[in-house]
Amino acid sequence: MWRTYLKGFKSYLVLERGFSQNTKDAYLRDCERLFSFLEEYDPSITPKTLTYKHLQVFLKKIQTPDKDEESRLLKISTQKRLISGIRAFYKYLLIENIVDFDPTELIELPRLDMRLPVVLTNEEIIKMINPIDKSTYRGAWTNLMLEILYGAGLRISELLNLKLDDIYPKQELIKVIGKGDKERWVPLNKIAFKQLNLFLENSRTQIKVKQGCEKFIFLNQRGGKLTRIAAYQAIKEIAEKAGIEKSIHPHTFRHSFATELMLAGADIMVVRELMGHASVRSTEIYTHLNTKHLKETLLLYHPLYNKH
Repeated sequence: MWRTYLKGFKSYLVLERGFSQNTKDAYLRDCERLFSFLEEYDPSITPKTLTYKHLQVFLKKIQTPDKDEESRLLKISTQKRLISGIRAFYKYLLIENIVDFDPTELIELPRLDMRLPVVLTNEEIIKMINPIDKSTYRGAWTNLMLEILYGAGLRISELLNLKLDDIYPKQELIKVIGKGDKERWVPLNKIAFKQLNLFLENSRTQIKVKQGCEKFIFLNQRGGKLTRIAAYQAIKEIAEKAGIEKSIHPHTFRHSFATELMLAGADIMVVRELMGHASVRSTEIYTHLNTKHLKETLLLYHPLYNKH
């Protein structure tokens, strides 16, 4: 019964809402999760008879793992997206006059945990990069990966999807395809471009490229597209060798990129554009990292801090 509306819902998401393939697929999975729950909980419930109380039971169920299963609590961001998917489904049902009331309006979105991200100092990043054995193919792509992640603030998916024709050395720019297939231009420093050219000329040419992967810059030893897991493992290894005990992953370099800019006094709207954030609210978290600036301001202007 519920799934009979999915075909129209798919068209609604793509044609009317303009969502990307990834978002569409995620929303459809969210709906499937609800449908499966309802089939087990009470098969007689229809889109018209679904109530807020039913949704409360569903949300409690997905947030509480069964004792007999190896399941985890959904991350808050995932919970928010799941609720967004179900809300979108009911908005579609309302537009099509399939239902008269939207029970999802009463759901409160869980609040995100606003923990400050782990960041690396420039000195720590240099400490990681310097010992890399760039004479090996793995060392060469690891070094280049860090130069671009930290030098341009890319997401790891954006970096791994970089193609040869996305590079514009004369303009010192790279073209990045971000979330929702949104395109943006990001400057890249001369050192990173030099490392990129050396990699393409001396390292990548030694790899037998698999069919279909010819355009990608980052390839594994077998000539296939480099994976997120391989990137994470490489970063973890060099962090351990450098003696850095912070919890580090590819996104840490993106956080570090934004933090350095904000600490230097960069305009938050420019940082937002460089990061490819849809909303400035995503960029605002980096303003809370400038504790040094806050202390200096208090020392200069607050009477209690000026006492000798």
